[in-house]
Amino acid sequence: MTQNEDLRENMLRQVLEHLSQQSENQYLKILTSLAEVATTNGHKLLSISSNYDAQMKSLLRIVRIFCHVFRIGPSSPSNGIDMGYNGNKTPRSQVFKPLELLWHSLDEWLVLIATELMKNKKDSADITSILLKQKGQDQDGTSIPAFEPPGPGSYENLSTGTGESKPDALGGKQEASADCQDVISMTANRLSAVIQAFYMCCSCQMPPGMTSPRFIEFVCKHDEVLKCFVNRNPKIIFDHFHFLLECPELMSRFMHIIKAQPFKDRCEWFYEHLHSGQPDSDMVHRPVNESDILLVHRDSIFRSSCEVVSKANCAKLKQGIAVRFHGEEGMGQGVVREWFDILSNEIVNPDYALFTQSADGTTFQPNSNSYVNPDHLNYFRFAGQILGLALNHRQLVNIYFTRSFYKHILGIPVNYQDVASIDPEYAKNLQWILDNDISDLGLELTFSVETDVFGAMEEVPLKPGGGSILVTQNNKAEYVQLVTELRMTRAIQPQINAFLQGFHMFIPPSLIQLFDEYELELLLSGMPEIDVSDWIKNTEYTSGYEREDPVIQWFWEVVEDITPEERVLLLQFVTGSSRVPHGGFANIMGGSGLQNFTIAAVPYTPNLLPTSSTCINMLKLPEYPSKEVLKDRLLVALHCGSYGYTMA
Repeated sequence: MTQNEDLRENMLRQVLEHLSQQSENQYLKILTSLAEVATTNGHKLLSISSNYDAQMKSLLRIVRIFCHVFRIGPSSPSNGIDMGYNGNKTPRSQVFKPLELLWHSLDEWLVLIATELMKNKKDSADITSILLKQKGQDQDGTSIPAFEPPGPGSYENLSTGTGESKPDALGGKQEASADCQDVISMTANRLSAVIQAFYMCCSCQMPPGMTSPRFIEFVCKHDEVLKCFVNRNPKIIFDHFHFLLECPELMSRFMHIIKAQPFKDRCEWFYEHLHSGQPDSDMVHRPVNESDILLVHRDSIFRSSCEVVSKANCAKLKQGIAVRFHGEEGMGQGVVREWFDILSNEIVNPDYALFTQSADGTTFQPNSNSYVNPDHLNYFRFAGQILGLALNHRQLVNIYFTRSFYKHILGIPVNYQDVASIDPEYAKNLQWILDNDISDLGLELTFSVETDVFGAMEEVPLKPGGGSILVTQNNKAEYVQLVTELRMTRAIQPQINAFLQGFHMFIPPSLIQLFDEYELELLLSGMPEIDVSDWIKNTEYTSGYEREDPVIQWFWEVVEDITPEERVLLLQFVTGSSRVPHGGFANIMGGSGLQNFTIAAVPYTPNLLPTSSTCINMLKLPEYPSKEVLKDRLLVALHCGSYGYTMA
């Protein structure tokens, strides 16, 4: 039944769930049978002669059903003990015993590949040719033998099959010949699928929210090989390494690889896992319950929405939103979109004193004086809920925040360049301190600053005893960072915390960290339309460049050629915002008022990347020798986060 693709997985779960409730013996028998079938399928998947796509789907389907049946047993684990990890001593944990053969084979494979990686100088053609022998083993229609893990130092044990080698399907594509494949390329997807099955089995033996010690130990043991898999084929992360999202310790090992993947792929992974725990789409549709409708008053939409959302069931809001305005009949997605659009404007309504405009007048930052509104923290929590709900349901909001606030949402530390969004002059002063020797200037700065505390100016220490610690050439970098943290974080910490409390009700921190602050803006507010002709018309040139110069001609040709997403990245790279203001590029603001997009010449050296000065909207473009080099270097800067900020 589990291998019959015509039977829906949900139906199988329900049938086996019903049968397993008949008796303890029946329950254990079903689980043992599922484990045996999964082990057989896993060994087939590890056989090079098998069809990867079919065997992978079959194995993961069986393991999902196995884990589901295991969890609904009479004594599901709740004491934090991974029973399978502690020796399979209970009757229920004995059902995992058949799978140990598969996990042992997996471990042997990874050890073998690690050995190959360590050799590094030895051509892997010998093991590849041995592996390929398996591909001719099933030519006469006989069944594929179970995988036998290799013995120490013996590759001959991998396969003794005979017959003529023929190409076979691998992930829906032809497997390449031995001339262009090595053992890692041929086995990475197969082993990664088995790793996913192993993680699922480890996890179902643990309480929710806890990662199996056995699995953490497994990843640490095979860290080098797993990173090799991911570097060769990053898509493995999205296909099989789901465990990264549930274990911060493991995620940190792969984060640099994950963030290097295309934005679109990460978005798909984000929504796949965000909605993974919700009811399956093929289940019978249930009509909206009247009690689940958010009934709001149009004339007091912010306060009434805050009230109804705070009382609503969070799980139901994740599944779907139904909004109705009091005294109106309309419902549906159009009403929901209108609701989000109105609320995104109300969140930054100055009457609520929650957010203040940044220096450029187009973005918003939490108001450090929001305490004038006695309900400000409740409202910040509500604002977080609205943005979390909008992101959950792919609804765009008509609001843009400062770069520093997006960083706060992501848990990314702010730096002194972020101060420019609220006080450009102060940011320039901090830049000056960093760029100059302050030893003999007599500034007499200390690690304390005067700031507004509940409406009164007070001297606030940046660190314990800061009032008596002088700022010197040696400690000035620490001073600049602490001043930045005070102005950008400490001054609005309660507001940030309240906002995140609401946001995380719908968007887990582990998922949102897949993105940087620029990408988060695009997720929340969408991809703006950019008029390239208007951009060209309102661009200035300096430091030797003229509009007719070849480098400038190449630059604009590249801008025309790249994708809309990359144009937005370029705009963000230079101006700090993905948004073109009302009226077009002629109205772009800099740190001191209107400031056109500017391109400045920089002497070329090999591999030099473009940099930017966001305060004056300046792109510092090296004098590249060709259009091809210019495009390559520009895209590297945009996609790899080489933000070369300087302050004018």
